[in-house]
Amino acid sequence: MTVKQISVFVENKPGKLAEFVELLRANGIDMRALSLAEAADFGVLRTIVSDPDKAQKVLSDAGSISAVTPVLAVEVSDEPGALYHILDILKEGNVNLEYTYAFTTRKDQGAYMVFRVADKSIDKAIELLADNGIGIVAQEDIYDL
Repeated sequence: MTVKQISVFVENKPGKLAEFVELLRANGIDMRALSLAEAADFGVLRTIVSDPDKAQKVLSDAGSISAVTPVLAVEVSDEPGALYHILDILKEGNVNLEYTYAFTTRKDQGAYMVFRVADKSIDKAIELLADNGIGIVAQEDIYDL
């Protein structure tokens, strides 16, 4: 039960993020989450979108270097310690996080965390979280958020 994340290399120049967002907008693709990590000459933009397959094609046609990565989108309740509880479950299960970022939704005012774990640990992470009652968002449900 993973979600497809699109990762894109974006030049670290004025207006490049706007160009990326406009490309999605012009093709009717809605972003659900966005993370941008910068380096000297480029940034790595990670996004979860309404139609990842279409986004991948649009980006490829535009000459962008991109990749699809499976990530976990996990519900986080709005209470002190909720994120710690999830992280502790993963720690106790010896699941390492490569990176994480958050997003919220308009529909249910919910908060979600995106977790990238090593491919070999995805099934283990899903099982640990599910066994502990942590809600995991499926790809088909991401569109409804």
